[in-house]
Amino acid sequence: MPLCVVGSVALDSVETPTETRENILGGSAVYFSYAASFFTSVRLTAAVGEDWPPEHTELLESRGIDTSGLQVVEGGKTFRWRGKYKKDMNDRETLDLQLNVLADFEPVLPEEYRQCSFLFLANGSPIHQLKTLDQCECAKLVVADTMDFYIRSERERLMTLLKRIDGLVLNDGEARLLTDDENLVRAGRAIMKMGPKFVVIKKGEHGAIFFGEDETYVLPAFPTPDVVDPTGAGDSFAGGMMGYLAEAAAKKGTVPVCRDGPEGAAHKWGSFPSSLDPKTLKEALAYGTLTASFTVEGFSLDRLQEIDRNQIERRMDEYRKMLSF
Repeated sequence: MPLCVVGSVALDSVETPTETRENILGGSAVYFSYAASFFTSVRLTAAVGEDWPPEHTELLESRGIDTSGLQVVEGGKTFRWRGKYKKDMNDRETLDLQLNVLADFEPVLPEEYRQCSFLFLANGSPIHQLKTLDQCECAKLVVADTMDFYIRSERERLMTLLKRIDGLVLNDGEARLLTDDENLVRAGRAIMKMGPKFVVIKKGEHGAIFFGEDETYVLPAFPTPDVVDPTGAGDSFAGGMMGYLAEAAAKKGTVPVCRDGPEGAAHKWGSFPSSLDPKTLKEALAYGTLTASFTVEGFSLDRLQEIDRNQIERRMDEYRKMLSF
């Protein structure tokens, strides 16, 4: 079942305690798309400049990712980020951020993208996320990501967005900032009252917490001894999670049902009961966790390019044994 993602595509420069890489492929939509492609077909919408290397597009297409929504802005430059990780590889510092074409990005989805039942609004301005949502009247499951910058600068629009989505994925610092509460359990429940039907709070090497209408649980991270570059781990987590949910829905033969108008008045969580049962949701979070565990073992998409679905499944077997007692 096709999965549509709208977000950033970037050229990153990453400094770790042991190595530095310049101008490597990055961006929230890139990591999400590649991770999700292990489970389902993906349609990507983003903007790049004329400096965008065509081999990056070829790499994405080699995974079956539809890039017809990738807009090349004439005379523009691609979004660039430079970051430096501290010794523990958990904390990082942004050294330089150049929005470039992302500053004026107006998401325009091809017609076939608008028919997708699954929509992920990757990290970006709530303004763009809302404009995307207005174009996707057939989306039955809408999940979004956000970050501290938008929580501070576009809070009112973010609150509007939260009322129109099914799920929100964010990290622990962002959850605390959004709710002004240091306790993550209270924070997760408070965010649900803002609109989403479920919330996933990422905690890096400490796993993730899921908050739903009927249950709350914690899944640990997969123990990865060789952390090379944590960039994109959160986006890979979301890609693995959403990709598996789309795959599960396809296997169960769920028939898409369109929204009634851009405000999504008829969009109900209950429209996807067969594919979003508690067991499937837990499995989706586990697959997201495992996909992210591969991402951190290399720079950019290096490690993900070396694996296939079988290796993810083998790691899943290890993960299940780890959680059994």
